[in-house]
Amino acid sequence: MIDLKEQENKLAYTAEKMNELRAELGKFIVGQEQTIEQVLWTIFSGGHALLEGLPGLGKTMLVRTLSEIMDLNFSRIQYTPDLMPGDITGTMMIQPDEKGGQSFYFHKGPIFSNIVLADEINRATPKTQSSLLEAMQEKTVTVMGEMKELPNPFFVLATQNPIELEGTYPLPEAQMDRFLVKIDVEYPSRSELKEIAIRTTSGEHFELDKVIDGQFIVDVQQLTNEVLVADSIMDFAVSLVLNTHPDQDGAPEAVQQNVRYGSGPRGLQGIIKVAKTRALLAGRANVSIGDIKQVAIPVLRHRVFLNFEGEASGVVTDDLIMEVIKGLEER
Repeated sequence: MIDLKEQENKLAYTAEKMNELRAELGKFIVGQEQTIEQVLWTIFSGGHALLEGLPGLGKTMLVRTLSEIMDLNFSRIQYTPDLMPGDITGTMMIQPDEKGGQSFYFHKGPIFSNIVLADEINRATPKTQSSLLEAMQEKTVTVMGEMKELPNPFFVLATQNPIELEGTYPLPEAQMDRFLVKIDVEYPSRSELKEIAIRTTSGEHFELDKVIDGQFIVDVQQLTNEVLVADSIMDFAVSLVLNTHPDQDGAPEAVQQNVRYGSGPRGLQGIIKVAKTRALLAGRANVSIGDIKQVAIPVLRHRVFLNFEGEASGVVTDDLIMEVIKGLEER
C-alpha cells in the first residue's frame, strides 16, 4: 500500500530539486526554457532526444552544463563520414602482459558515459549510426561476441543541422522512432541574443554547483511509475495517436490530405511516459490533459510522416498535431 505522506514528501522534494536545477542552469544558459524542459523530460523518462537547430545555438553547451550540474560523466562524439562503429563502442586491443606474452583487453569507447552527445549524427554512415542506435535501445554494446553493459543512467542527446544536406545520411524513419522526443531548438530573442554576447565576450567565469547525481535520476525514473493516469486521459492520448493516421475516421482533413503514415505504438508509450515525468517534475502525482497536450508535439513530430503532397506544400508536422488536438477538444 502506498504511503500518501511519503509520496507527498517525495513529490515535493523532486519539485524542489528541479527548481534548483533550473536556477543553476540559468546562471550560464540564456533563454531556451522550452528546450531545457524537454531535455529534462527526456532524461528523467530514461529516453533519448534528437535536437535540431541552427549552428551556434548552444546545444553542446547545454548538454555539457547539464552533465556538470547533474554530476554525470559526459562525452562528445563528433560524427563524420569516416567515423567507424569501433570509434564509438570501443575495441579489443593487444597488450603485453607481465610474462612477456600478449593478451586482449577492451578499450572503452566514448559511448561508455552517462550523457553522450552525438554531434551531427546525420553526417555518419548508416552503419555507424546503427551502432549508436543499438546501444540506445539495448543499453549494451557487443564487441567480438562479448556483451558490455553501459553505465546507468545513460542518455544520448543527438544533434543534427536542419539546413545542411550535402554529405549527410538522413536517419531512416525506423531509427528516428528510437528517439523519445525530437526537440526544435529555437533561435534566441533580441534580448537573449544580446545577453549571450555579453556573457560570452566578457571573460567572466561561472562556477556551477552540483545539484543532483545519477542516483537521484534513477530514483525519479522509478518514481514516475507511481504517477497515475486516469482512464479518460489515457483514452485522450490513444485517440490523439490514432488520429495522426490518415485512414482514421476522426483524423482531421489536413491529416487525411498530407500524411502518409501516422505514429506507431511507441508514440503512445512516449506520450504517457513523458507526461508522467512532466507531472512528477511539477510535484503532481497524476497526469492531466494539459500534460498530454504539452508533450504531444515533441514526442510525435518525428513519428508523423508526410506524403508527397504534404512535403511539396511545405506542411509542418507540428501544425498537423495541433489540428489533431484541436479536433479532440471540440468533441
